[in-house]
This record gives sequence, C-alpha cells and structure tokens, in this order.
Amino acid sequence: DDTEAMVICTSAVPQISKRSVLKAMLKIPLNILTPKKKAINFRDLQFKYRPGQYPEMVDYVGQKKQIDFAKKLGVKHVVLVSSMGGLDTNNFLNQIGKDKEGNGHGDILIWKRMAEKYLCESGLQYTIIHPGGLVDTEPSKMELVLDVDDALMQREKKSISRGDVANLCIASLTESVGRSVAFDCVGEEVAAVDGGGEPVAVKGAEDVLREFLTTGKTADYTLEPGTQSTMT
Repeated sequence: DDTEAMVICTSAVPQISKRSVLKAMLKIPLNILTPKKKAINFRDLQFKYRPGQYPEMVDYVGQKKQIDFAKKLGVKHVVLVSSMGGLDTNNFLNQIGKDKEGNGHGDILIWKRMAEKYLCESGLQYTIIHPGGLVDTEPSKMELVLDVDDALMQREKKSISRGDVANLCIASLTESVGRSVAFDCVGEEVAAVDGGGEPVAVKGAEDVLREFLTTGKTADYTLEPGTQSTMT
C-alpha cells in the first residue's frame, strides 16, 4: 500500500439532556428579573454520551486501533487532532458524562491524552494538534497562535476556526519534514486594515507552522494531568 499519511480526527460526541434544557427554560423568567444574571446559564445544561460511545472507547480505544492500523498499512506520518486542556483535570469537558458525585463515563481530555501518548510511543512520525474551542467561522481570517502544554489556556479567548485546524493538518503533512511535534493552537483577531487603510495580511498555516518548528517546542508528555503550564 502506498498510503503515506493518516489524519485522525475522531471524538466522542455528547448528547444534550432534554430534561436539563426544560429546567433551564423554566428558570428564564426568574433569571431575567435577577440583576447580573444571564437568561440561561449554559453550565446548567447537562450532557451525556450514548452507550458504547464513551470517551474511553472512542478517544482512547478507538484511536489506538487507528494508530495500530496505520502501522499495519505502513503509514509513515499520523496527524492526530486532539484538544487543548489535557493537563487540566478540572476542565469542564472532563465533567461531561459524570453525575454530581463524579461517577460515570467522562474525562474525555484525559482519555485523549492517553491516546496521544500511545501515538508518541508507536514509532511513527506524528503531528498532534490541540485546538482550542472549535467555531464555524471563515478560515484564514485570524492570526494563528501556537504554543505548548496548555499555555494558551490562560488567554481570555481560546477559540479557533475549524477551517484553520484543517489547514494546520494539511500544513503538517508538508512542513514537518520528518519531525514529530505536538502543539496547541488558537486564533487571534487582527485589525481589518492597518494604519494606512490597507488590508492586514494574515499568515497562512504553512508559514505559522514553519516558524513554530524553528522554536524547537513540543508538548511535554512527562507532565501529568493536573499540571498546568505557567509559561507566558
């Protein structure tokens, strides 16, 4: 087989609890009358995973099988789209699928990080991408910012266009030049025009990744979840 690369972007997807939506809607009249309170507190909404589609099965077991299959095919380079926040055990994404006592099928970021470690130890060349919150905005409109070990979690805005993540996947196939790397990424708003009224040019994913690779940075997988970076 002539397959040279594989891109893995699978993830467990939670389903919203209809009961929690109903409860949130019933609170709206009171919330509107309460100063400084939002009509709907989205953290009150509850999510759960469908049976058999838990993070452990999809983000760990499933991704391990894909990595093993890549090795069987003779794939040389695996690009894995994961998630930022893997060092923060208290990240709200880890609570999805758990009850108030912390029991249930959650810890999606922890299972993702375990799959990343498996890839790192596989002997394959890899690029592991940790995007911030994914948004459906037009790509190539924001400046891409790359860093490692959840340093970008300290930012107020931590989102990135899905299209920009796709562009980083493509750039990884052309710019990695045989090197394995894992990094976080977010999008940063830029002014539409500069001081002279000219449109501001945004660097493409290839240029951003190429520049980042010259720094020598990559995620430190000796760090355990619960250890957040203090880098600036």
